Amino acid sequence: MIREVITYPNKLLRTKSKDVEKFDEELHTLLDDMYETMIAQSGVGLAAIQVAVPLNALVINIPNEEDIQDKAELIEAINPVITHKDGEQVFVEGCLSVPGYNDEVKRAEHIIVEYFNRDGEKQKMECEGFLAVAWQHEMDHLEGHLFIENLSIIKRKKFEKEWKKKLKANK
Repeated sequence: MIREVITYPNKLLRTKSKDVEKFDEELHTLLDDMYETMIAQSGVGLAAIQVAVPLNALVINIPNEEDIQDKAELIEAINPVITHKDGEQVFVEGCLSVPGYNDEVKRAEHIIVEYFNRDGEKQKMECEGFLAVAWQHEMDHLEGHLFIENLSIIKRKKFEKEWKKKLKANK
């Protein structure tokens, strides 16, 4: 089922998500819905809080060389923790909760993440480049942060001004 993606400035997006304790049918339904929602919105990642569920769960599905999001490549991460990060890269990011706005964000180039899959089995992944960016972006959501918080003060002010105009126009 496709769920509604909440958008900035919804206060829920500032919520720090809680660890998942039960790896049950309810969690599996949430993960399935998150995948469908992400694909329907043409996203590459989605955190549970973006569909108004404050749990430490996220999905990531990076397009392959043919620009296809292969479900076999889907990452479902429960209670993820970055155990190592190094290097630096700048990437233009966007967010389903901040639709229509993209900007450059500085992130670690290389990370190691530990997490659980939908069945509660411990996983470990080492990655860099776009996948590392996607992980860091989605994990920020779990802490109640949005990528726009990483912008310089000047860019942030410009964003806030444009965003207010956009919200007014949509009313």
